Amino acid sequence: MSKKIIVTGCNGQLGHAVNDFYAGSDYECVNTDVGELDITDVDAVLKFAREVKPYAIINCAAYTNVNMCETEKDLSFRINAIGPRNLAIAASETGSKLVQISTDYVFPGDEDKELTEFDKTGPVSSYGFGKLAGENFVKDFADKYFIIRTAWLYGEGKNFVRTMLNAAKTNPSVRVVRDQIGNPTSAVELAKCIGYLLPTDNYGLFHGTCEGSCSWADFTEEFYRLAGVTTPVERITTDEFPTPTKRPAFSKLDNYMLRQTTDFRFAHWTDAIAEYMRNEQK
Repeated sequence: MSKKIIVTGCNGQLGHAVNDFYAGSDYECVNTDVGELDITDVDAVLKFAREVKPYAIINCAAYTNVNMCETEKDLSFRINAIGPRNLAIAASETGSKLVQISTDYVFPGDEDKELTEFDKTGPVSSYGFGKLAGENFVKDFADKYFIIRTAWLYGEGKNFVRTMLNAAKTNPSVRVVRDQIGNPTSAVELAKCIGYLLPTDNYGLFHGTCEGSCSWADFTEEFYRLAGVTTPVERITTDEFPTPTKRPAFSKLDNYMLRQTTDFRFAHWTDAIAEYMRNEQK
């Protein structure tokens, strides 16, 4: 009998990657998105979990439009914090494992250093505040959980890579910030990490990003090179591209706990984007 995994946010980038990872395995993905399950409704979540009796819940659902999070603060908090709380309560009641995906935005990003799971958090945006609250709710209510902080995620669906590739088709040049540094991370690689951790009892908080770091401008120049795009990248500062949300200038996550407790390693970001581009161009 296959083990059932409830996948919330199944239509997103990570939801697609998780489904691809488990395809043909001994695990059955029970897919939900906002139309099938409102994770902000605790009664609905409990009812669904009791019916499915899952081996695990993987929460890929999130309000990820960081600029809109500043406008719709209550809604973003319900999705990014109350949702994980409800899933944690349901996981605890049904004896299920819970995978909660968090973010580099839980850090202030004001110091140029690699951040481990033990560095002090301090979100500077509504998105980061909600995601950190979600982490804490999971710790409070779930018995068996993996919290994985990731960053700069791209995969199947709308993402930064596709946006910038499209921009190159219609603009003589593109403007990309050069002073925000982080870890571009493939959803495929993150799904592999989830698949590695899930059967284990190695619970707790992990950083889960592709190895190496770069700026958004570096990242853009690399996938342009891979795609044969010759549109110039104008390397600008954050101040030259103001947004409603304050973003961490430095959010280089160090996968310290993965290294200390497992032999799992993410691909380097340059290798992961090369693999993504090969699949995009098929």
